Amino acid sequence: MNEYRRAIYNWLTDGLGWENDVAELVNILGVGLVFTVILFVVYWVTRRAIITAFKAFSQRTETQFDDLLVKHGAPRLVSLVIPLVLLNKAVPYIFFDYPILESGLETFLWVLFVFLIVFIFRSVLRTINEFLKLTVRFRDKPIDSYIQVIMLVLWVLAFASILAIVANIEFIKFFTTLGAASAILLLIFKDTILGFVASIQVSINDTVRIGDWITMEKYGADGEVLQINLSTVMVQNFDNTITNLPTYALISDAYKNWRGMTDSGGRRIKRAIIIKSKSIRYLEKNDIEQLQKISLIEDYLKSRQEEIHKYNEQNEVDKSVLINGRNLTNIGVFRKYLQEYVQGHSAINKEMTIMIRQLPPTSQGMPLEIYAFSSDKRWANYEYIMADIFDHALAAVRYFDLEIFEFDTSLTAVEAVSN
Repeated sequence: MNEYRRAIYNWLTDGLGWENDVAELVNILGVGLVFTVILFVVYWVTRRAIITAFKAFSQRTETQFDDLLVKHGAPRLVSLVIPLVLLNKAVPYIFFDYPILESGLETFLWVLFVFLIVFIFRSVLRTINEFLKLTVRFRDKPIDSYIQVIMLVLWVLAFASILAIVANIEFIKFFTTLGAASAILLLIFKDTILGFVASIQVSINDTVRIGDWITMEKYGADGEVLQINLSTVMVQNFDNTITNLPTYALISDAYKNWRGMTDSGGRRIKRAIIIKSKSIRYLEKNDIEQLQKISLIEDYLKSRQEEIHKYNEQNEVDKSVLINGRNLTNIGVFRKYLQEYVQGHSAINKEMTIMIRQLPPTSQGMPLEIYAFSSDKRWANYEYIMADIFDHALAAVRYFDLEIFEFDTSLTAVEAVSN
């Protein structure tokens, strides 16, 4: 190459009579132009060959991995390697008379080569990330965190390599010098390191998956986990807002994961109605006769009344006063009615706990809690089932001569409590 350049230079100066500087400039531009055309042809041929081969190979295979490589541009980036290497080899021949320019261009091309390698790896990692997310086994795993860690390491190595190239220092010596600053690096990347450790622990212990419903009051998060990254966890709340919380918060702070509920056979219903204490009383004979018309508790009242009557007779209880001996109460019978009603409800899971219980009395009255599990765990359906049960319970209260507590706005707070 150098002989051809000198021959052209001599022809321009001796044959055509051009000045030395002009002849040298034209010589360099001409050789550069010819080599640029050659590089463009090489790049075009290489790119067409690699991309065509990749597409043909991807169409013949069943796996989607090679299709994703094409999608993320890996073949196109690989096709740049050969032209860049050729250009790097050509620089000494084109600019051999300009050592400073030659050295600068070689350094620049090596820097470009480092960036090209990083972009190729990034394309492959993106392909791996998307491919694993299409796999059922890894769909709910924090793959993004691991990909980001690898990319972070690659960028650190790339910038360290670029600094070593620019400073003309051996790579090993450069990293030996860099090791002295490791404490500063640890401080700078503290959150990243904590996030990476948290991602590993979350993945190994299987505490949170993508798609889980979590609640973390500290950060105002209450919704579905969309993404687990190296530094943040993205949660879409039920009002469609997005909350980003630190990844390491999943191992340092308390939160609630509703996966146990979604994986179980039912979603819990746990709500109470408050019965006014003054409406609670013993049932008399005519009350029991009226309540026996309610089909759900007809058999219960008959058997229970016989049992109570037998006990009172055996113990010669004086029933002229109703409180003596054993008796039925309206709240007790109502509690039994709710038990039968909830157990017979078609939307309640019969294999899980069903319980109607009294909570400790309050200044407002006696709370009567319905505790059961809805078979349908979808939010809208769950709310409908729970409302259906309590609609019935609230409407049924008056049949047992009970009253629901509610504040009378016309009275003062003291008067409302006393009444």
